[in-house]
Amino acid sequence: MVADEKADNTERARILVVDDEPQIRRILVRVLNNHGYACGEAGNASEARKAFADGDFDLVLSDMNMPGESGIELIRDLLKTSRDLAVMMVTGVDDANLAETALEIGAYGYIIKPFETNEIVINVSNALRRRALEIENRRHREKLEVMVKERTADLWTAIQELEQARDDLRVSQSETIERLSLAAEFRDDETAKHIHRMSQYCRLLTHKVTGDVERADLVEVASIMHDVGKIGISDNILLKPGKLTEDEYEEMKNHAAYGHKILSGGRSELLELAATIALTHHEKVDGTGYPNGIAGDEIPLEGRIAAVADVFDALTTNRVYRKAFPLPVAVEMMKEGRGAHFDAELLDTFLDSLDEAIRIKEASD
Repeated sequence: MVADEKADNTERARILVVDDEPQIRRILVRVLNNHGYACGEAGNASEARKAFADGDFDLVLSDMNMPGESGIELIRDLLKTSRDLAVMMVTGVDDANLAETALEIGAYGYIIKPFETNEIVINVSNALRRRALEIENRRHREKLEVMVKERTADLWTAIQELEQARDDLRVSQSETIERLSLAAEFRDDETAKHIHRMSQYCRLLTHKVTGDVERADLVEVASIMHDVGKIGISDNILLKPGKLTEDEYEEMKNHAAYGHKILSGGRSELLELAATIALTHHEKVDGTGYPNGIAGDEIPLEGRIAAVADVFDALTTNRVYRKAFPLPVAVEMMKEGRGAHFDAELLDTFLDSLDEAIRIKEASD
């Protein structure tokens, strides 16, 4: 390792070595110092606490069995107040139960004496790398939570102001939709077209099923806000051109709950309906959807309608990760979801009205 790499390690990580055997302690300190880490040392838990109080450490490398307070007890206590601390345990006994206890309290791993020099270096390096990733991920989540709270607060302020404008409900609704839709529309040029096409498909299907023009109009406006919860999803995930990882997909699924939280709780029939659609448009009639895994008639009618409309538009338009499917292919794909993903009667009604849906699509294009 060159001198610059050692200096970088020294700046990056400080390690406290805790062991009641001076010889073992000296070996560990020498090995880690030779690899550029700055080390402190302690012969027991009491000395370790004093060293920890006098300076910040990124990682504690502690013996499990020491006279008096054990390494397990020491580490359990330190982790209560230092959530960014990485911990590695060293033991002279290969005891599966002891190892499991160490991992349960938060240790990143354990090393059995006698150990090889490379074993120490590799385990410490991996522990510090994992620590850095966990800190980065937590900061990202905290930043995202703050962003969602700030944006939610701004949206609620706008909604509350508009709720007071009861003398002109139509203006109030239009401005509400505009404010909320913009929160998602700024992300990419296709979003605005998608939400308007999808809302018109919802209106078409609602009218076909209920025969109620006023209800169909209300559903059309409310469904515009079905994806407003995506303001809480990172652009790195939302605009990713390739397939999402499992963790990214789990985060993407949160947009339904985010949207419901943003829209619910007011006195407006429109916003309450919008909140319902936001929450349930990814539920499936066989219970395998999200976020709540409800099934059949447990899913509100408007949520089942929105599911049909949303998927039809998704399949027949270009997305950042794929091209649109030809219409016959898209129709067959939707038929495969009949009675599983989609309400069978609603899907049949929609496909019976496919000519009208195509006109909506062509007008948007």
